[in-house]
Amino acid sequence: MNLVQVFFEQTRRLGDKTALKVKRDGTYVNISWSEWAANVEAVAGGLLSQGLQAGAKVALLSENRPEWTYADLAILACACADAPVYPTNRAPQVEYIVNDSEAEFLFVSTAEQLEKGLAIIDNCPALKKIFVFDEDLPKNLLEDEKVMSLSELMRSGREWLKSKENAERFEAIWQNIDAQDLATLIYTSGTTGDPKGVMLTHNNFVSNVVSTSKCVRVDSTDTFLSHLPLSHVFERMSGYYLPIYNGSVIAYAESIEMVSQNMSEVHPTLMISVPRLFEKIYERIYDGAQQSTGIKKKLALWAFGIADQISACKREGRNPEGWLNLQNGLAKKLVFAKLGDKLGGSLRFFVSGGAPLPQKIAEFFYGTGYPIYEGYGLTETSPVMTANYPLHIKFGTVGRPIEGVEVKIAEDGEILTKGPNVTIGYYNNLAATEEAFIDGWFCTGDVGELDSDNYLKITDRKKDLIVTAGGKNIAPQHLENLLKMDKYITEVMLHGDRKKFISALIVPDFEKAEAYALKNDILFTDVKGLLENPEIRAMLGRRIEKVHLEHEIPGYEQVKKFVIMSSEFTMDNNEVTPTLKLKRKIVTAKFQMELDALYED
Repeated sequence: MNLVQVFFEQTRRLGDKTALKVKRDGTYVNISWSEWAANVEAVAGGLLSQGLQAGAKVALLSENRPEWTYADLAILACACADAPVYPTNRAPQVEYIVNDSEAEFLFVSTAEQLEKGLAIIDNCPALKKIFVFDEDLPKNLLEDEKVMSLSELMRSGREWLKSKENAERFEAIWQNIDAQDLATLIYTSGTTGDPKGVMLTHNNFVSNVVSTSKCVRVDSTDTFLSHLPLSHVFERMSGYYLPIYNGSVIAYAESIEMVSQNMSEVHPTLMISVPRLFEKIYERIYDGAQQSTGIKKKLALWAFGIADQISACKREGRNPEGWLNLQNGLAKKLVFAKLGDKLGGSLRFFVSGGAPLPQKIAEFFYGTGYPIYEGYGLTETSPVMTANYPLHIKFGTVGRPIEGVEVKIAEDGEILTKGPNVTIGYYNNLAATEEAFIDGWFCTGDVGELDSDNYLKITDRKKDLIVTAGGKNIAPQHLENLLKMDKYITEVMLHGDRKKFISALIVPDFEKAEAYALKNDILFTDVKGLLENPEIRAMLGRRIEKVHLEHEIPGYEQVKKFVIMSSEFTMDNNEVTPTLKLKRKIVTAKFQMELDALYED
């Protein structure tokens, strides 16, 4: 079965029931399955009337919104493949993907994205036309002969489909798409060189959707809140194709800043997100408890203690009983129910991916009754390889291989995998494709270990390993993640390859550092002065040392010296990818002088 068949089967089954929710003029409005299907058909008819032929590529540059799905499913229904682009990408990055994918058309969302498209179109030989979602645009942009509005494309598509011959041709096209046909080119983030176009087929996605659906119960009573970019494979499969397969509702968040408010408006039952969101929720809860007073503070801290005991039971493989059970019920009623209300009142569970989830966070949320099920995968694996899920959860791991997926550990510790979800290779890059496979096994580039129960633990990226001058191999992410759990530290990058000791770039939480300074009568005039103050440096040094001691970090892995950064790592500065992965080589090169200075003595 192909993805388009899955979609149209659900539209026939669910008809006028709500499929999508989107905020318009300050209010969430519903889009039914039937309306969704009609819009997809109109876009597809428009593309076919424009001469799109099977096997062509179409680029897609947009934020999450219903029109993204209209374009995606229409492109697939024309037996073509799309190449999604992060809306945060700059024009040169868009140009690279459009040219590398040989895209003939480009869908864009807003005037800002259209300007990127117009800036590059003359440099993209295959690109014929740009379709834009928004109607309220400056006239000069829409008057360009290479630009057409989505509404105009859809009008032409409906006219084209009025012909019985054309309608029959369209249905024959999507019905006869082979499961092994190419569905999309998703470009890697480029942390280790130029982005590569990962080729994923209809079957890659469908097999992954079917297998993950066997891990967790998802059905037409569920509502997903979509806020991670659909241009990323994690949201594409877990927050889009998965709910389509199960007939669930997809609601679109207005932005990452509005997620909290949108949760209270759409009442999601489950949500796909990344660890940073859960860390922020955790920080707000704990900060709120610490700042409260009297009985309210005592009650909150007591409830947190109960949550810790519940998690300990799970960790030790036993069920909470007796007095602990009674206290747990009381803690949920008096404290954690309020957390549930802030999460929308209907949340069943979270799913975490994209980066390591700190075990402390996983245990806390489990203990409160709002579990986070952490999984693991890559763009090249569509993406899920392993997952924790109800009755099968082990803290500190990313779960067990899902049905149909094989995982093994190579002699050097690298995680290898094979299965129906694994990419067929990199587009127009045979050398990279051959390098990525060994005897049919895909090389993930991650280092890990499988325990006796077949749960996978990720220890680091193979290429990120630091080898000190003393010959010690150090996996930086472990300590980085521990340090980021400190309330005064936002980001960390360890450094020290071929050096005598480990150093670090530390991005402090600027608001908390300022509050600390005010509380301790530390004088400063600006951020620069604050961060250069020896008392702030000493405070951060003590926080780092505390992490070393609490987690028994070996001496050769400990941070001996550090640079305090005056700003966060950002996409605008090309320091992180759109999925917030640190571009270590670029950051190291940018701050090479500061890092080298740490080793001068």
